[in-house]
Amino acid sequence: MIRDTSAQDTVLAPTPPWRRTGWRWLALALLFALLAWGAPRMWSALAVGQSISLGRLAVATVEVGPLTRDITGEGKVVAAVSPTLYAGNAGSVSLLVQAGDAVQRGQVLARIDSPELKARLAQERSNADALESEALRAEADARQQRAQAQSQLEIATISYKTAQNDLQRQTQAFEAGATAGMQVDQARDAVARAQVALDQAKALLSLKDDATRFELRAKRQAVERQRLQVADIERQAEELAVRSPVQGQVGQLFVNDRMTVAKDAKLATVVDLSQLEVQMQVAESFARELQPGMAGEISGNGQRWAGKLSSVSPEVVNGEVSARLRFDGPTPPQLRQNQRLSVRVLLDHREQVLTVARGSFVDDGGGRVAYVLQDGEARRRAIRLGAQSLAKVEVLEGLKPGERVVISGTENFRGAERVMVGP
Repeated sequence: MIRDTSAQDTVLAPTPPWRRTGWRWLALALLFALLAWGAPRMWSALAVGQSISLGRLAVATVEVGPLTRDITGEGKVVAAVSPTLYAGNAGSVSLLVQAGDAVQRGQVLARIDSPELKARLAQERSNADALESEALRAEADARQQRAQAQSQLEIATISYKTAQNDLQRQTQAFEAGATAGMQVDQARDAVARAQVALDQAKALLSLKDDATRFELRAKRQAVERQRLQVADIERQAEELAVRSPVQGQVGQLFVNDRMTVAKDAKLATVVDLSQLEVQMQVAESFARELQPGMAGEISGNGQRWAGKLSSVSPEVVNGEVSARLRFDGPTPPQLRQNQRLSVRVLLDHREQVLTVARGSFVDDGGGRVAYVLQDGEARRRAIRLGAQSLAKVEVLEGLKPGERVVISGTENFRGAERVMVGP
């Protein structure tokens, strides 16, 4: 026969009803405890509609402290004075220096051989000599003509006196009955003719003086004009020796030795190393706040130098404006043109103001909305910001010291009033 398991079965006593009810009450108590603990979070999650991990957000604490508004960037050393030299006339260039050579003010850097200018100078000098000789000859002719007119005046004066004497003699003879009245009339007519001749001689001398004065003035003006022409060509000939206008260093040569150049062609640049500035590019949004004279700081090669903003370009190129800083003191001797340095311009400094770290919330909400962390939630709040720097912003309204603000990652909130923030 096949054996069964009846010998192994054990009859158990029935469970008392009070024990079964206790387990049920215990389970219900645990269920109510879980509900009491998780219900607020569930209701909060249902209310806010979403939950964001705190690791996806950047949070900063609102605090009271100093706020320094500045602009930092990289600049390059440029010469405040860097003139470019040009050829005054066409010709062959002979270079006397090389790029990088130290030069003194007035030192000859190059000479230009211009045969055309030399020939023109000789021609103009010859013309000046000819005009001067012509002016001297005109003065001699004027003296001669005046002498002739003066002689005619004196002759007319003598003739007038002779006629008067003859009239006087004829009048006395007529009164004595020694001559006829007709002779007296003839003598009177001779006096009248002599008077007319005398007046004409005087007028002719005056006219001759005026004509001579005008002619000599024209001759002298022609000579002076020619002298000015000669002086101008001499100046151009002097400029054939190209001289350095400043003390410094030859920057760049645009021509080669013995090269033929046209007039006004670039020859070289000279860098005045005693007046160096640092040029930086500033975003257009900050350019309106820049004013010449603002304090700045220049650093590089492990050193720092005080500086001042010297100029701001009025032209915007690719959304940027060029600004220059001048060293506030002696120019460091170890700097070189186009060397890269760090630049900082101080716009404003305020003490004991309510600030928070700058973040994307400044631009995303236009600086009017911020999310404040409170009781595990990020709550939307209206704020008002003031001065802004690259690292911090001033809080005027809406926040208090010690509050934690979401400064980056608020785009995940999608404009919700309340957002659950988890670990």
